[in-house]
Amino acid sequence: MVVTDLMMPGLSGVEVCRAIRSQSSIPILVLSVRDHERSKVEALDAGADDYVTKPFGIQELLARVRAHLRRAPERTTAAIETGDFVVDAGAHSITVLGNPIHLTPKEFDLLFHLARHAGKVMTHRVLLTAVWGAQSAHQPEYLRVFVGQVRKKLEAETGKQYIQTEPWVGYRFVPEGWTGNEE
Repeated sequence: MVVTDLMMPGLSGVEVCRAIRSQSSIPILVLSVRDHERSKVEALDAGADDYVTKPFGIQELLARVRAHLRRAPERTTAAIETGDFVVDAGAHSITVLGNPIHLTPKEFDLLFHLARHAGKVMTHRVLLTAVWGAQSAHQPEYLRVFVGQVRKKLEAETGKQYIQTEPWVGYRFVPEGWTGNEE
């Protein structure tokens, strides 16, 4: 579950909701001092599941969190099989063409996120937020370095390039043998 404020430095809660909702159905609860109907409607239309106005009681907040978590589907730990890859979140392992690939935790998170959305362009901001958090959404140097490291490890094992650069936009993961029907 994501609990976010509506007003944050660098990225608004509405933008956070849109970015998350474009990739996930995880429950989103927005906190805000704004109690105008327009603010609530904008956040809910952007993908928030609930909106709590400050000040609020902690027991009410906890009850809302529990209610959303009861309705949220359990996070899948099933393996993603796409093209040459098997990405197993539960085992925290990746195999390419049957060979295990050793990745650091951040490298794994990056490749896992790309694999979950194989064939789709993932923007710099979405990847940075998914792997390093919203505070890193404007630090693309992290992403360049880690994509380079993951590419080296994958190419050393297979000689193939699976992560395509989409200039000024982001990256696309296209595993060889991928048909687009895996999702």
